[in-house]
Amino acid sequence: MGLILDTSVLIAAEKQQFNLRRLFEAHANEPFFIAAITAAELLHGVERAQPPARKRIRSRYVEAVLSEIESIDFDLSVARRHARLWATLEKAGKIVGPYDLLIAATANQYGYAVVTLNLAEFRRITGLRVIDPAPYLVP
Repeated sequence: MGLILDTSVLIAAEKQQFNLRRLFEAHANEPFFIAAITAAELLHGVERAQPPARKRIRSRYVEAVLSEIESIDFDLSVARRHARLWATLEKAGKIVGPYDLLIAATANQYGYAVVTLNLAEFRRITGLRVIDPAPYLVP
């Protein structure tokens, strides 16, 4: 088993609103990953950051995340899973954001759970294990 961290969790951790250390300790026997789209979202945040001092701080944080947490590529097997999930959700009239669907497909393909602050979105996906973030939120 493993856990995929959603972008929302990493952004909250950067803002000191989510305790990653407590999450890692609580799931010490499970490996942690991010989906490739999460890396893109984090790097996009760096590119948009202003002023330059804020951009440097965000860049250091994102590069630390990228060096410490393995990224899972969006390959053909994940693309096939993504297509199936997308079609199933579309047929059921359920909407899931395109980036969240990529993260969910990655987790689903590898049998991993997702840690997210966006529970409503990810819980629409049948069979996807979603970790409750409440114990790790910083008041």
